[in-house]
Amino acid sequence: NITGLGAISVEIRSTNHKFLEVVLHLPEGLISLEDKIKKEVESRIRRGRLTCVVSLGKKSSPQISINRQVLDEYVRVAGQITKLYSLPDGVKVDTLINLPGVLSVTEKNIPAGELWPVLKKILCGSLDDLVAMRRKEGQALFGHLKAQGENLNGSIDFVKDRFKKAIKEKIVTFSTDAERAAFLKESDITEELQRLAFHARSFRQKLATAGPIGKELDFICQEMQREANTTGAKSCDVQISSRVVQIRSEIEKLREQVQNVE
Repeated sequence: NITGLGAISVEIRSTNHKFLEVVLHLPEGLISLEDKIKKEVESRIRRGRLTCVVSLGKKSSPQISINRQVLDEYVRVAGQITKLYSLPDGVKVDTLINLPGVLSVTEKNIPAGELWPVLKKILCGSLDDLVAMRRKEGQALFGHLKAQGENLNGSIDFVKDRFKKAIKEKIVTFSTDAERAAFLKESDITEELQRLAFHARSFRQKLATAGPIGKELDFICQEMQREANTTGAKSCDVQISSRVVQIRSEIEKLREQVQNVE
């Protein structure tokens, strides 16, 4: 952006992260604006690793100044050398200006307080673009997560139905009540499936909620993974074990995707 204070640009890059982390790269002299920039970012973004690069163009030419004290001393010494060795009079200007310390070049820095209103406007524009891009990606991600959640629900229903059939098939193979009771105690996954179904339902409900939900979805996925692991460990049926492996894979995919959700 070309402004009355020169060219100013703000570049923001965003990557996945569990929490909000803002990394700033500011020109020399603008460090005092770091807190203000971070507050603007934090007011719009809740999750992700953001790298913000601020660049300033040069509005005016560098200022060149002469160190008269150093130059006078060079001229005085040059005069002494000329007399001492009977050299021709006269010292060339290009010789003098190339001597150390004679000339200094300085850049006129714009005060941070004067720059901030202009920089803030450009920063907000960049944040608007970032939010719009993230919203567009979020809409596509919502459809993907919804479809995966429905697939997961179907797998849970399959395991429920298969468990009822498996129990009937297995229970008749035991000859005593004690054996049947021991089998049911070790193999009963009813509670695990109920909790897994509850978490899957919570995931779908939370997915339809407005506002930052990424951390909550991640937590729900952790709970689902825990129940799926227990279900797999207690499984007494090959079909159940196979479908639980699939369920765990589906949950892991969900966890990977919810890292993209604010």
